[in-house]
Amino acid sequence: MRTYISEKKQNGRRHWEGKADQRRPTYANRRRVQGEYGKGLLRKRGELIERSFAHCYETGGMRRVHLRGRENILKRVLIHVGAFNLGLLLRSLVGAGTPRELRNRLSSLLSALVLRFHRFRAPAGRAEATFSPSRLRHTQNPGYLRYLHRCSKTPGSATGC
Repeated sequence: MRTYISEKKQNGRRHWEGKADQRRPTYANRRRVQGEYGKGLLRKRGELIERSFAHCYETGGMRRVHLRGRENILKRVLIHVGAFNLGLLLRSLVGAGTPRELRNRLSSLLSALVLRFHRFRAPAGRAEATFSPSRLRHTQNPGYLRYLHRCSKTPGSATGC
């Protein structure tokens, strides 16, 4: 197994007298990191790992966490990053990363099923009462179904939604 450890830029030269056993692996690592494969690994690290931590610390508010004791801060970070990872798992398995998004998807699925049920069910004695596809075209849009669901939950606003 080969390591690819990035180094910070240093001012000045290193003094290697009597440290040949330390110099050899350091230069070998530097050669690997500066190669094409090493640069690709660094890009992947920035894309996958650093962006996730940046999201947790900036957007999630972990940069300004105020707790007493280092252990309590570490617990808070662990819970926060665990919830972030759970959101990634939900998004990859279900297609929804938050409980609210999952609820919206389920309600739009339920609305679509109800519309499909009503489309194929004709009232007794009225053959012309069946729904036509042209009348339901706008309701097949999931965004429109979410809009209808949201409007039905907040009565009494100025716009009627």
